[in-house]
Amino acid sequence: MVRQAFAQQVSRHLSLPAAVAVRYAGLLASALQADGREADAGDWAVLVDRNPRVQAAMLFARPADDAPWQWVGAAPVSTGKPGTFDHFITPTGVFSHSMDNMDFRAEGTYNENGIRGYGVSGMRIYDFGWVDAQRGWGKGGESQMRLQMHATDPDRLESRLGHPASKGCVRIPATLNRLLDHYGLLDADYLAAAQRGDSLWVLAPGRAPVARPGRYLVIVDSGAHGTSASRGGE
Repeated sequence: MVRQAFAQQVSRHLSLPAAVAVRYAGLLASALQADGREADAGDWAVLVDRNPRVQAAMLFARPADDAPWQWVGAAPVSTGKPGTFDHFITPTGVFSHSMDNMDFRAEGTYNENGIRGYGVSGMRIYDFGWVDAQRGWGKGGESQMRLQMHATDPDRLESRLGHPASKGCVRIPATLNRLLDHYGLLDADYLAAAQRGDSLWVLAPGRAPVARPGRYLVIVDSGAHGTSASRGGE
């Protein structure tokens, strides 16, 4: 169901040769295991490759806890572009989508430059909280940035996805944002809270959450591993 929806609904999706998809699945599994997160990862995860030559988000699923991760689909993203004040290099690691940092939705308002930084009204902003990241300006070094995954301005910025452009967050296509939101693919903690009776306004009506959602965003840099996604299928 989700695999078919990804193919039909997510715009500008990317192709991955089978061998490359398997290598990325290995990077995902290794990162989760190294961080002690494999057991509670659920059946879904998003892997982002921040490599400037790749800039892609990949959705993975698994049929059971002890089964290998299987590639579902990929789409172009934009991660941090260093060189300007307040622009971070998007950090690598395993980031939990928990209710410690509540998501919110875009209002669709324009900033002083005429840009809707979070995209159109209603787009979900996935908030992973404050994280340590390398500063991309001045003398470098590390400080904290707010790591989010979100859509972007559909008229002026979405066409640039596939190249580093953000202040450190992960910009994704609006169609991928809607798919993750509709099926609750990273909403394990949110759905557990809703089942307990909590009222969560950020969960939109009409959703169709999967049975065992995930909770992790994993960011890697394939430049350190010699693995790259193909952009030929965009």
